[in-house]
This record gives sequence, C-alpha cells and structure tokens, in this order.
Amino acid sequence: MDLPCVQWQDHVAQKWTGLDPESKEHFASLTEVDAVFKSALTLTTLDDLDFLQSISATYSMQKDTEQAAKCRERGNCSFKTRDYTAAALHYSQGVSFAPLSSEQLPLCYANRSAALHHLQLYQDCLNDIDKALTNGYPSHLQHKLEDRRTQCLKHVSQGQKAKDDHQGPASKHHEDPDGVTAPSLTSEICPQAAVGFSTEKGRHLVAAQGIAAGEVILHDRPYSCVLIPGMEEVQGKSGWPDTERGEFGTEHRCCHRCLTDTLCPVPCDGCSYSRYCSPGCQREAWEEHHRWECPLGADLTALGVMSQLALRVTLKAGLKNIQMAREPIRDKPGCIESSETHPGHHSDSYLSVFHLLHHLNRHGPALRFLNAVTVATVYLKLSKAGPPPASWDLGNGQSPHEDGGDGDWSTKLWLMGSAVLRHVLQLRCNAQAITVLQDAGAANSRVQSRRELRIATAIFPTLSLLNHSCSPNTSVAFNTGTSVDPSGSDLSADFGGAVAEHGSMTRGVTVTVRAAKVIKAGQEILHCYGPHSSRMVTQERQHLLREQYYFLCQCEACTLTQEDGAEFRPQRSGGEAARRNSGLLCCKCKGTLNKSSGDKGTGFICPKSSCSHYVSPSEVSLGLQEIRVDLDKAVDLMERERPDAALRLLDKAQTQAGRILAETHPLQGELADAMARAYATMGDWKNAASHLERSAAATGSQYGDDSIELGQQLFKLAQLHFNGGARGPALSVIPEVRRLLCLHCGPRCHELQELQAMEDCLRG
Repeated sequence: MDLPCVQWQDHVAQKWTGLDPESKEHFASLTEVDAVFKSALTLTTLDDLDFLQSISATYSMQKDTEQAAKCRERGNCSFKTRDYTAAALHYSQGVSFAPLSSEQLPLCYANRSAALHHLQLYQDCLNDIDKALTNGYPSHLQHKLEDRRTQCLKHVSQGQKAKDDHQGPASKHHEDPDGVTAPSLTSEICPQAAVGFSTEKGRHLVAAQGIAAGEVILHDRPYSCVLIPGMEEVQGKSGWPDTERGEFGTEHRCCHRCLTDTLCPVPCDGCSYSRYCSPGCQREAWEEHHRWECPLGADLTALGVMSQLALRVTLKAGLKNIQMAREPIRDKPGCIESSETHPGHHSDSYLSVFHLLHHLNRHGPALRFLNAVTVATVYLKLSKAGPPPASWDLGNGQSPHEDGGDGDWSTKLWLMGSAVLRHVLQLRCNAQAITVLQDAGAANSRVQSRRELRIATAIFPTLSLLNHSCSPNTSVAFNTGTSVDPSGSDLSADFGGAVAEHGSMTRGVTVTVRAAKVIKAGQEILHCYGPHSSRMVTQERQHLLREQYYFLCQCEACTLTQEDGAEFRPQRSGGEAARRNSGLLCCKCKGTLNKSSGDKGTGFICPKSSCSHYVSPSEVSLGLQEIRVDLDKAVDLMERERPDAALRLLDKAQTQAGRILAETHPLQGELADAMARAYATMGDWKNAASHLERSAAATGSQYGDDSIELGQQLFKLAQLHFNGGARGPALSVIPEVRRLLCLHCGPRCHELQELQAMEDCLRG
C-alpha cells in the first residue's frame, strides 16, 4: 500500500478536522517544506505515537519460535504431497521466524535443504546443509544431511564439468559466491538523446538525432526502492496472501533489496519480515537503511510504502549529501537544480532526486497534513531508535549522545526529517512502479497465461526526466536481481562498452527504455505514467493525471480526441474512422455502432441511414457485464482444472458476444484467449491456435500492430503451433514475434531465447 493504512489515515483526518480554524489556515499558508515539517512537529503528540503503536501490532515482525514450528509443519505437509516449491517457501517462512538460538532454525534449514534437493537446486541445498549444522542440528540426525551432501556434491561436480566443457575458460564470469555487489552500470542516456528545458515542461528528454525503433534510449537504476507487501503471485486475488493455504506474496519470494526471486532467502537476524537473496544483500541493506528500519518495521508498514521509500532515500543519501543539496545553487559551481530556473541533470546522484519538484502547494491541505504528521511521527520514532546508520555518522566514531549533548544530533536528525517529508511529497508525482511479467493460473496447467505484477515502488533519477504521453513513443522494461542485462549488446554499443567490462552482468534493479517507434530529431521522448489511450478513455485519463500529477494532459491522444470528439486508438489504419469505431454491433443490421451525443443523448447509434438504431450506455453496460460474468466463471473453472465446463460457459458467452460485439472488441479478444487456453489445457492445439489467432487480431486492433501486447499474444500462438506440430504456421509467425519482442524487450530477453529454440527444432 502506497498510502498509510486506513486506520492511520482516519486518525490524522480526525486530527485535521479537530484543529481550530486559525491553525488550519496557518498550516495551509506554509510554502516551504521546512516550515511544514516544523509545524507538523509541534502538532504531533505522544497520543499519535501510542495510536501508531496500537495499529502496528497488526503487522508484528518479531521472531517467534511457535510460528517457526507451524511453518515447518506446513512445509512438511507440502513436502508429503511432493509440492516441493511450496514446501521450500514454508520452510523459508520458518527460517525467518526462528530466533537465532531456537532449535527450529536448524530444523527448518535441514528440511528446506531436502526440498531444494528435490528441486535440483544442489548448491542452495549444500548451503542450507551447512547452515543447519552450524546452527546446532541434532547430532543423531546429521547422517541424513551428510548423505544428502554427498549426493549434492556429485551433482554439482558433474554440472560444473559440463558447464566448463560448454563454455571454456574464456567465457567464465567472476562471481562472488557470497553475493557481494559487483561493479554495476550507472544511469546512462544514449548519445542521440539530450536533456532539454522549458518553463512549461521543466527538464525533459528530447531526440538530438533521429532514433530508430527498438533502439535503447536510456538505462537507469533506482536511487532506492521498496518491495510492495501482499502482492500475491499465485492466483492474483486481492488482499494479503494466506501462507497457511500455500499462498505466497512477493515479500516471501523476492530479495528485499535487489528483488531477485529466490526460494531460499537469507533472513534478517532482527525481524521476521526482511529477507535477502544472499548474505551480501543482507549486509548492504543493513548498512544502508535496515539498521534503523528493523525495529520500526511494523510502524513503517502501517505508514505505507511511500513513507518507507522516502526514509530509505534519505538514509542512503546521508548527512553530507543532504547538507550539500540544501545549499544555494549559486554556491555550487557545476550543480544544476532541476527546478524551473535550473535546467540540468545529475545522472545517478542524490542531487537529481533532491531537486525533483515536490509540488508542495498543489497538494491539498488535508493530504499535506497527512504526509507531514506521518513523517513527524517517523521522526519521533527515529529519535528513540538508537545510533544512526554509517551514512549519518558524526564522523568521530561517537554515538549521537556522546558528542557533548543531544543538540548537534537533534539538528542533524531534524534535517533528516525534513528531507523525508520532501521526498514523500516528490514521490506522489515521481515514484515509478516496478513491474514484471508473472505466470498466472494453475501451476500444473499445460498453458500458462501471463500478467503484469507490480512488485515494488522506486525512484529513478534519469527515468524521471521523461514526461507523460497517453500514447508514448517509448517502451519500458524492468530487470530484477543478478542476470544478463536486459538490453544486451545494445548497451555495450551505445554506452562505451561498460557492459562488456563487467561481463554483461548486473546486480539489482534496472530499467531500460527503448524507442517504440521512430523518433525524429527534435521530438520529445515520452513515457506513459499509467493512463494509456489503449486502456482508458480520455476523460478518465485526464482526471487521474490531474489528481495525481497536477497537469491537464494535452498529448497527441488527448488532443485528437478533443478535436473530433472520438477516442484516439493506436490502430493499424489510424485516422478518424478508426478512432470512431466503438467495436459494438448494431443488433438489427449488424453494422458497427458509432458514439453519439445527439438528440437522443449520449450513447451509440448505427450510422446507416436505413437503420439509425440507437443503444443507450446502460444497455451496452448490461450486455458487457453479462459476458464478463460468464468469462470470469469460466476462468475460475479452468483454475480448478475443469476446462470442459469452462468451454461450455465460454461458448455461451461467445454466442452472446457475437450479437453485440465486433470481432475486434477487446472483450472478444479476452474470450478467444480464454477459449484457446481451455482447448490447449485439453491438448487440442489446433482449436487452441484458431481461437488465439482471433484473440491476436483483437489485441492488434486495440493496442496496435507494433505493441508488446500483440507480441505476447503471437508468442503464445507460436507456442501452440509448435506444440501441435504445425511446422509451417509456427515458422510463419515467429519472425513477427521476434520483431516485436526485440522492439520492446531487446535481443536477449528470455522469450526470444525460447523462440530461437523452437525455430531451431522446427528447422531440424
């Protein structure tokens, strides 16, 4: 959750309502962040701290031996049913809950090693065996671990030999088995792009030269990021996942520092929540921010992701950087502020973050009060939290209370609090969701659908340069963990060979922005902040953008809509006719309905003069809702492994859709996709491919012929043709899939590797 929990929001809202008019007027009149923070401190009391304490108990993150034992038992149940992935995750929960001196800790490590052994994760299994023995695994059971170790060593040795024979010594990368971060790429902008400035747009990115479609424009790392808890990966249901039922969220599977997916996380020694992919990530997180976050974990969870991210940015920056950033620009030659008067950019530096516009005076007084009181409460909590992190050390090795009094440290802590408030205000307009594609549906399904999952919120210094368009000319792809860089050789060519120097390996989160179409010299490089013209109507997009980002969007999609009164669509044909196509059929003559705002009111009307049939919005909404209900029920049946029953419902929904929807309507595409999935689950690849072709046509109509959405549908179509042994159709669709995936994801994405393997097999 980005904002604080509802209980805290209600508490602060009541506090705001209870202020006398003079205090409200004074607070609303403040125009500087420092002044707002100072005012909030005078209004924050012990009652606020006590209330936070009462609601944060819901998010308790204490070590708990009893909970560790329960997790181990749940893991044993999953192990017996041979669900080794769920077993490993349950045992990992037990490892996180178990205190260091608990007998449950070595038992959970030992049990997890067994699950990892069955999953053929032999090196991870060996690591857990060592941890079990180091933490006091019972001596009379150790022979089991030694037998497992012998088996793992044999597999590891064979695997390493095969790897060495395949790669040769020249291709080996230098890897740190302890997981310490290796030198990484910094934020970079390609030579064809440049930072521009105008009073209206502030800093923004423009094409200094023509940029070809698919070319890498920028590569960036977050200054800091926070994992979003409760984002379930299994079924995609709302709410927090229930681990007792085998549901696990991103916080259970991802490193809390670099977001790497892992089945065997390294737990924090102090809390049961934070966990990491390696001891290296654990140490670096501790030194950078978790030393202070750890005792406040439940409080920070209650206060929301934005507050935690703002604190994390401040802790990483440290006292010296914040003091430098607060100095007047004129006193710092070479430092250019990103405000209205200072066009410039500091790649990969705290100054780039500090000088992002915070829009203090555009936040409503009540929202400003919520943010300020929240940060003031964090400040009061931090003042009692013990020694500062290394970045806030006083420089003489002393604790804050050993420097002759609290005064000096109190001043520095006050600077921290003010900086945190500044960043909270900035994040409303500048935070970036980190999204990944995850498999959805039943784990044992023969066909896996994909959905976009938001796993973290971050602040990217360079990505923040891009202004919004509802029909952007760029495509954004995220990469998490330690892996080959998603942009592959493109970065090596564009950014001076930095990739080659480090073996194309990066650690942590990266984002790569590519041109989704040809961008001419002088054109602005634009990114979509969320409301996209292919997913949302203009009025709704503009409302959301005005509410969150404080501007009225006048991009191409919004402007064309205003000019001709119809929705802009990035379709293959373009033009007014394509934009006016509603995708709705006239139930009388089967012609295509157009939007209407004439004498009969806003609705849809048949353009044929011989018909002129009118349909009200309520009739359309009711018809679509009935189809949607059947579709959702069918998807649920497929999740419960009943594809035959799902097909019966889908046939009914498709018959109904055929009466009122054109083949290119998005809902027709969803129906066809679901039918393809049902047939594929039953092994009927030919019928599955036929329906997916219909779905791809609807997808192309909605999102455009050059969209990643179409690329993903065609990739599934290639898989269906391949599985069904349809060599010719598979080879015919593969080139278009390759073009679209290269355009949006780069030449080294996982799907392209799978596509190449399919093609090699088909060509013999």
